[in-house]
Amino acid sequence: MSDKRPVNLDLGTFKHPLISLVSITHRISGVILFVGLVFLFNLFDTSLEGAAGFASAQALLQENFFAQFVTWGLLAALGFHFSAGIKHLVMDLGHGEELDAANKAAKFVIGLTVILAILAGVWIW
Repeated sequence: MSDKRPVNLDLGTFKHPLISLVSITHRISGVILFVGLVFLFNLFDTSLEGAAGFASAQALLQENFFAQFVTWGLLAALGFHFSAGIKHLVMDLGHGEELDAANKAAKFVIGLTVILAILAGVWIW
């Protein structure tokens, strides 16, 4: 038996590279979007009930900070999920699989997500 095997297999203590953090967060953002669909479908259903329902849905999104924050969070998650998904598709085609290129792509995804989140915040508020 080799003495160089890792002793501690606690995943919380490992330092994950940026590439793996973006990949894991891509999956988490997909779950957030899936759960957030409950909020969006409920709001959409309310808006389709008639003029009064549309007015109440519109008032909720214009006056309730929590609803605005949830909407912003869903748009930010969508921006990240889309950006990281495109990165994964490009890597599946065989481009950017080298470590340096993958790190640059992960940094680009994070930067693009920050820009998209700011734009979504400006649009909502």
